[in-house]
Amino acid sequence: MIKSALIRLALGILWMLQWLPLPILARLGSGLGHLLYRVAGSRRRIALRNLELCFPQMPLAERQAIVREHFGWLLRSLFERAMFWYGPAWRLKRLIQVEGDIDLAEREFHATGRSTMWLCPHFVGLDVAGAAILLCQPRPGASIYQTQSNAVIDAAMKRGRLRFGDAEIFPRQDSVKPLLRAIKAGRGFFNLPDMDFGLQDAAFVPFFGVPAATLLAPSRMAKMLNMVVQPVIAELLPGGQGYKVHFLPALENFPTADAVADTARLNTFIEDQIRLRLPQYLWVHKRFKTRPPGEPGVY
Repeated sequence: MIKSALIRLALGILWMLQWLPLPILARLGSGLGHLLYRVAGSRRRIALRNLELCFPQMPLAERQAIVREHFGWLLRSLFERAMFWYGPAWRLKRLIQVEGDIDLAEREFHATGRSTMWLCPHFVGLDVAGAAILLCQPRPGASIYQTQSNAVIDAAMKRGRLRFGDAEIFPRQDSVKPLLRAIKAGRGFFNLPDMDFGLQDAAFVPFFGVPAATLLAPSRMAKMLNMVVQPVIAELLPGGQGYKVHFLPALENFPTADAVADTARLNTFIEDQIRLRLPQYLWVHKRFKTRPPGEPGVY
């Protein structure tokens, strides 16, 4: 009872934060993020370990500076979620700068009947990417999500992410059949390919040279459903200037008959995108928690 009351209070505060000007919201998030870097020892150690594994030649002081900056971006993204869950559509459209081929999914469906997979790696601006897809491009979308253990948070998250456009989301633990039907009917698929969900339907492929359990689903689903695969990368701009969402060109010669090779190629692509905006990648996630047989844990 007390926990639910505190969660409702936190969501109420988040609702109120939507009214703050973005520069103030950004400064608030960044400032508290730097504080969190000092007190969140477990997540700080995970982020530092990830960077050590991915960039072993990088000096410790540089890794620490990146993680400190990352916590600022991370808290900004959480605070600014107030706008994406509760703010008006006109404000979000004004703040989001869209670059690239935003009409690709609509054009491909009408020309060839093929649906599009929007491939969105785990940068802190994921909610920005989702909002841009719903608000700024015409094709209806679908995605899967991890059901939250707390029903209040779960309901708030679903309500916030389904406010705009024509979208459906399906629980990850449920049958995939409703999602497949939605894609076959023409919905684009908002897919997050770069988290460690264990060995089921995954393979160990390099991620910055480290074997990482990586889902084969993007390749297999794109092959089975004859999908176009378009990367979408969102970034937060400094100083509360807004957001930039890059609708990149569709991947050529993808997928192939080799799902493992396709997955390794996706990881290489994600690596290149991370290098362009290093502090905004989700370094606090245990990307290497699943290890190949016989290898010790890295955390």
